[in-house]
Amino acid sequence: MNWKIPAALLAAALAYPFIFRSNFAINFGVLVLFYALIGQAWNIAGGYAGQLSFGHAVFFGTGAYCSTILQLKLGWNPWPGLAAAAGAGALVGALIAALSFRFGLRGSYFALITLAFAEVFRILTNAVEFTGGGLGLLIPLKRGAANFQFAERIGFYYAILALAALSIGIAIWLKRSRFGAQLAAIRENEDAARALGIDTYREKVKVMALSGALCALGGSFYAQYYLYIDPTVVFGLDKSAEMLLVAMIGGTGTVYGPLIGSLLLTLVGEVTRANTEAQGLSLIIYGSLLILIIGFLPNGLVELFKLRWRRKARA
Repeated sequence: MNWKIPAALLAAALAYPFIFRSNFAINFGVLVLFYALIGQAWNIAGGYAGQLSFGHAVFFGTGAYCSTILQLKLGWNPWPGLAAAAGAGALVGALIAALSFRFGLRGSYFALITLAFAEVFRILTNAVEFTGGGLGLLIPLKRGAANFQFAERIGFYYAILALAALSIGIAIWLKRSRFGAQLAAIRENEDAARALGIDTYREKVKVMALSGALCALGGSFYAQYYLYIDPTVVFGLDKSAEMLLVAMIGGTGTVYGPLIGSLLLTLVGEVTRANTEAQGLSLIIYGSLLILIIGFLPNGLVELFKLRWRRKARA
């Protein structure tokens, strides 16, 4: 394993806030790493294991509500709440996977059932009183690193950097591990993988639990960063679409694809939001990029870098 690339990326990410000191630049870095995290969460299930999901927001929202409710209703500190959110996301992921795969749901059927679960969770949180209903939950401002509310945005930057680095580390491990090889076999041909002796049901449940845990970490971070959540925001279809776009445009089933996709889509989003006359343009650009990627680069933008490296190697 060549560790030069992840080491160089980590060094660049650690140095970024000291080079670009403005709040805008640091907020941009936070968003890039945030979308890289949740995009990698989707990629682990959809890219590595081939279990395409249209409803990953169910894990994102579970993490956001779990940590927030523990903090507001039971007085938990947000840091243990982060771990609890990951556990809740893993539990929901395993539950949805167990119910879906037990009845043989695959492909588009599984994608639709995850979308249905996300919508069910949105309706439930909208109707139940202790979740704040449609009004959502507002987290009181209590500045301090111990409360996961940093006085400067650079604190949030390094927090999300640690989570994004964890997700990339897991992706690298999957590329090298027996578990990752089994997931690749399931992705390519599930029937053949089963014939080879792989317990496809167990492995798919495990990967959905892992994906759900990472996605829930993103939801918990989102709640602390914005100090407000509601059912439409955290369980909405747009969150699921963002994760899918980040992974597919960057490159599904790759380690750095979600990071590349996140950088591009965050840049497009920030540029179009800065132009008040171009509201909604980002959605058009996202859709156009996805069409181009599917048509000309089915393996995502990361394929461009691979082609360049191959040409250099030949030279």
